[in-house]
Amino acid sequence: MSTLGDLMHDTFVTVAPEDTIGEAAQKMVDAGRGAAAVSDFGRLIGILTDRDVMRSVAARTHSSEERVRAWMTPDPITARPDVTADEAAKIMLDNGFRHLPIVDGERAIGIISIRAVLRAATQE
Repeated sequence: MSTLGDLMHDTFVTVAPEDTIGEAAQKMVDAGRGAAAVSDFGRLIGILTDRDVMRSVAARTHSSEERVRAWMTPDPITARPDVTADEAAKIMLDNGFRHLPIVDGERAIGIISIRAVLRAATQE
C-alpha cells in the first residue's frame, strides 16, 4: 500500500500570509499546482487552493492588493507521510477537499492532490 511519502512531489508551492493573491496564484500556475502551503516562519498555518483564488475573484477583489491570509483555509487538516493513500482518500472525501498538506511536525513537506491519491488507489 502506497503512503503519502511515496506519492508526494519533491516540490510544492509555499506562500506567506502577507503575499498577495496574485503573487500566490502566479506561483501556483508556474508550478502547475492547485494549492499552496501557507507558512509563517516555517510553520504551516494554512492552505490556499485554486478554489480560494476563485472565491477571491468572484468577490471582485484586486489580486494585487488582497492578501493570502484573508482567503486561505487556516489550520488545515493535515497528514503525516506514513498515511496510506486509502486513508488520505477517506480524509479528503469525508471533508470535501481536493488537497491535503503533508507535514513533519508543524512544517509542511508536501501537498497531495485527490488525483494523485486516486491514481495510486486504482493502480494497487
